[in-house]
Amino acid sequence: MSKAARTKAFIIETVAPIFNKNGYAAMSLSKITEATGLTKGAIYGHFGNKEELAMEAYRYSIRRFFMQLNAVVNQGENSLEMLLKIADFYLDYYEYSKEFGGCPILNIGVDSEHQKTGIGDLVRTYNQRILDKFSALIERGVQEGVVVESADAMLYARRFFYMIEGAVYMTYIMKDKNYLTEVAQAMTDMIHKELKK
Repeated sequence: MSKAARTKAFIIETVAPIFNKNGYAAMSLSKITEATGLTKGAIYGHFGNKEELAMEAYRYSIRRFFMQLNAVVNQGENSLEMLLKIADFYLDYYEYSKEFGGCPILNIGVDSEHQKTGIGDLVRTYNQRILDKFSALIERGVQEGVVVESADAMLYARRFFYMIEGAVYMTYIMKDKNYLTEVAQAMTDMIHKELKK
């Protein structure tokens, strides 16, 4: 990796939690230069503008999220077990997501609706990827014979996703990770009672 590539990666990794925690509007250049120890010229030598940096920071946070989620989900031996591992992943999500300044899916998703930038489209794209991942696991379960054939994969994917994000919201607002514990149990029950063949 070249020095320029290392510097760019450092800026993104440093700014991502700031952006996630404070939002786009509050991510001032002074906060960026203070956090990175770099000059304004050095920042804009790597990014055309604040929006480009914000989008790269969001991509970085979401890639880290997917990497951690996949590491847990891939421990399942079949698609049904992998669905159950999604629930397991969220048991520790409160502590894990604090490193990011909170949940980037929720934080930036809400923040992007108040900005006239391309970030909202980027957030929607990644949300759809999460829905598609959950849905694909359910469809694969049908093919493997471990999930009931009548399962509406996208319907369950949406249910899981909004249950999770609602629990993440409540966990942060109430400072009580029991919301995530409860949603993990609710997902596990749904999988066993409604999806398992």
